[in-house]
Amino acid sequence: MSSFAVKPAAECRYDILSLGEVMLRLDPGEGRIRTSRQFQAWEGGGEYNVARGLRRCFGQRAAVVTAFAKNEVGLLMEDFILQGGVDTSLIKWADYDGIGRTVRNGLNFTERGFGIRGAVGCSDRGNTAASQLKVGDIDWEYIFGTLGVRWLHTGGIFAALSETTGPLVIEAAKTAKKYGTMVSYDLNYRPSLWKGFGGLKKCQEINREIAKYVDVMIGNEEDFTACLGFEIEGADENLTELEIESFQKMIAKAVKEFPNFKATATTMRGVKSATVNDWGAMAWCNGKFYTSTHRPNLEIMDRVGGGDSFASGFIYGLMELGDPQLAVEYGAAHGALAMTTPGDTTMASLSEVKKLVGGGGARVDR
Repeated sequence: MSSFAVKPAAECRYDILSLGEVMLRLDPGEGRIRTSRQFQAWEGGGEYNVARGLRRCFGQRAAVVTAFAKNEVGLLMEDFILQGGVDTSLIKWADYDGIGRTVRNGLNFTERGFGIRGAVGCSDRGNTAASQLKVGDIDWEYIFGTLGVRWLHTGGIFAALSETTGPLVIEAAKTAKKYGTMVSYDLNYRPSLWKGFGGLKKCQEINREIAKYVDVMIGNEEDFTACLGFEIEGADENLTELEIESFQKMIAKAVKEFPNFKATATTMRGVKSATVNDWGAMAWCNGKFYTSTHRPNLEIMDRVGGGDSFASGFIYGLMELGDPQLAVEYGAAHGALAMTTPGDTTMASLSEVKKLVGGGGARVDR
């Protein structure tokens, strides 16, 4: 069983707090971005998706720290977040100049892909309010010391947005640790985000500093290699014994260098087509490895957000169930269910997750 010392719920306003950018996702459905005449609007963001999943599927009290330009798009984003049940009181609002010259809200056009045509993301997020957040902008002492937070989740996408967001993550994580809040971090390496200010060297500099304050580190082999500098030869992208062995060797190195890691986790995805993947997950906790049920040939409607939904289920398992094996099973099941529906965020219920973990199938529920 896990030895996670999570703060009691009665002492905290929030069970989960996410720090990250939330963008307006514009989805052409079954079509293409380049030819579409209509888009379905959603909200989404790597860090935020985790808090929303913990709120909507797992019933946890959630909040998000982010920033928006105060215009109609920003207010639409706030409304989406409110519909997801996530507290918006900690959002920082920036005055809008009328055309977005100094500050704006991020857009993310996303194709789901189908068969041999992979998913496509086209983000438009330069100069956003969230990317301009910097050290000193957020009163972390009030959030962690007065309100109380059981778990902070953030990640490498937000840390890579600008030269100021990485230091802000460090500031948040340090204060969280001061008040006994658990910290999880999804490395989520995106080379396109880092290339504007220092590339791989800066990526590793920032992420290795953040890692000193992380309890639960999430990421695949590429993430650990690029962000933290742990290189292991011989792995591939499929659910094979070679990949499992590679991940285990890499984690052995990581926890030796960062003994503060209480757990690590990764999804393991074998991409056969945009709509058929092999799917599973693996975690390390308290010196032992845990592997989820393997789901070959998983049919996918929308893969975006599957990893975030894994993270929310994994965090729930550690925070509320205290069982690493159940945590990795809940995470993998939640991620699988989230990829059967459109949009970044979960539409699954806890009962559906429990059913899948217990071996239930896709028979009609009546």
